[in-house]
Amino acid sequence: MEHLISVGSQTFVSEQLRNRAWLIKVVLAFAAVYLIWGSTYLAIQIAIKTLPIFFMAGLRFLIAGGLLYVFASRSAPKPTANEWRLAALVGGLLLLGGNGLVCFGQQYVPSGLAALLVSSLPLWMAIINWLFFTGRKPMLRTIISILIGLIGVVMLLGGSPLYDDSGKYLYALAVLLAPVSWAFGSLRSRQGGLPKSPWLSTAMQMICGGIMLLVAGLVHGEVDDMNLSMFSVESVLALLYLIVFGSLIAFTAFVWLLQNVDPERVATYAFVNPVVAVLLGWMIAGEQIKGWQIPGMVLVVGAVAMTVLYPKEALPNSAAKTLD
Repeated sequence: MEHLISVGSQTFVSEQLRNRAWLIKVVLAFAAVYLIWGSTYLAIQIAIKTLPIFFMAGLRFLIAGGLLYVFASRSAPKPTANEWRLAALVGGLLLLGGNGLVCFGQQYVPSGLAALLVSSLPLWMAIINWLFFTGRKPMLRTIISILIGLIGVVMLLGGSPLYDDSGKYLYALAVLLAPVSWAFGSLRSRQGGLPKSPWLSTAMQMICGGIMLLVAGLVHGEVDDMNLSMFSVESVLALLYLIVFGSLIAFTAFVWLLQNVDPERVATYAFVNPVVAVLLGWMIAGEQIKGWQIPGMVLVVGAVAMTVLYPKEALPNSAAKTLD
């Protein structure tokens, strides 16, 4: 009997240790997704101070995608030509149209404001999914959250100093268009045709999107203006941070969370990231959110929370991706 009690006690302790280890992994993974992805907006702001905009973004995703492809291709079938074509389409929408517009807009848009505008992604997902994909009209609760979020976006833009300069104001609109492009890419990826391995699929999208961003840099004339002696140490370190932490570590944590935690909880990053970005922009870059922007921020984050908390009616699974 004592032997059985001893064995049972050991089993209980072992189970407790396993649960504790799992809980630690969950906490660390959420910390990575919340903090790292929330900090990427500030990292982009620092990187583009001296690095060419589209070349910086292109190198980030091409390097990260290449490393991820080497890892993923060892345990997945070789992708077909059709899979590469779809990866190019989705990668173009997500990275060239999504992340590229964010980087372009952040020439004049503060990192905190950019994060708040991008956080409207779940709202655009609900609208675009209804109008162009499933035709399923959102429920009243979701429609209300969308309207609240759009009012918040107007308040954010109206309260921004960019409003006084129509030329710079267009950069804020570029950031606002980024989640629209991202939503189209995310929803198209749900229709099938990509590799079943999320690692391989994402690596292919990063590679294709990275190449497109480099081409955009050529078209934008960044090669002619490129001067290596002008690149600051801070900008180069920010790029390395985006590659290693933003595109590899945080993404790995994100995929692990999707496989081990309820998607509803994982999707909470959508309204935590902008808060982290605003705080970091204020503490490190001296950015300010004031006037109409403060209630606008509350409305946007609140509307995104309302949308995210009811994913079955409003938030397709692919909305859990990020532009960061």
